[in-house]
Amino acid sequence: MHLTNKIKAFTLSEMIVVLIVTSIVVGLAFSVLRLVQKQMYTIQQHHANNVELDRLETILWLDFNNYSTLTYNELSNSIKFSNAMDSVSYKFLDDKIIKKEDTFNVKWLSKKVYFEGEVCTKGYIDALKIETSKTYYERKLFIFKKNDATLFLN
Repeated sequence: MHLTNKIKAFTLSEMIVVLIVTSIVVGLAFSVLRLVQKQMYTIQQHHANNVELDRLETILWLDFNNYSTLTYNELSNSIKFSNAMDSVSYKFLDDKIIKKEDTFNVKWLSKKVYFEGEVCTKGYIDALKIETSKTYYERKLFIFKKNDATLFLN
């Protein structure tokens, strides 16, 4: 008896080629996925840094304009905001700025305080300039207030 029915199937070499091509495609997909994950992480960090810096700027603006007397102490590297009812202080450390219970994780490169347009090292102030590091794209914050007559009457 003679069998003429052939079973249709793939050869071993065809199967190996398919496995190799599939592994290359999967490898490329995982490498692209890793690149996308890195990009997303960078975007998240950039957003978090901007939010932190914006939060610091907003709170500084509020405090600058809510308190009548602002004094700077170079030795303790701090600014004290005070009025007849309340006072609050900011302490500038190398990689953060602390205000009471709030900690702003902002790495700043330089800080200058001003009184009536002149750079000062202690005493009354009416403006603050902070330059941030490359992590924050070297943003500069300049916060100021208009002096009222009570400062000059004391």
